[in-house]
Amino acid sequence: MKTIGAFAAGLAMLAGTALADEVDGTWQTQVDDGAYAYIEMGACGDKICGVISRTFNSDGEYQSENIGKQLVWDMVAKGNGEYRDGQIWQPSTDNIYRSKMSLDGDILRVSGCVVVICKKQTWARIR
Repeated sequence: MKTIGAFAAGLAMLAGTALADEVDGTWQTQVDDGAYAYIEMGACGDKICGVISRTFNSDGEYQSENIGKQLVWDMVAKGNGEYRDGQIWQPSTDNIYRSKMSLDGDILRVSGCVVVICKKQTWARIR
């Protein structure tokens, strides 16, 4: 009986690992309007979302009113490090952009467009 329980626990751990996505983890944004943030990326239902976890400016870490707010949502993993069909919020302008992401190791290229205005950033994975 103990063997069956250990086997079931092992399968449950493997299943949890299989559900993790390559983009899961903490990412540092580029500086925008004098500040940057750490974004916690992970699953939200069957899609990928990102929440602002820490904020920094030229004086160091500070407590922005944006901590805890969603920055990325509804991103769909398309395979091969490509993500599409999501939304991204730019706090400095309060604009929401249709967004896509491309993952290459510890680099995440994020881009978004609203009408004909497009913006890009390169984020770095925090270890």
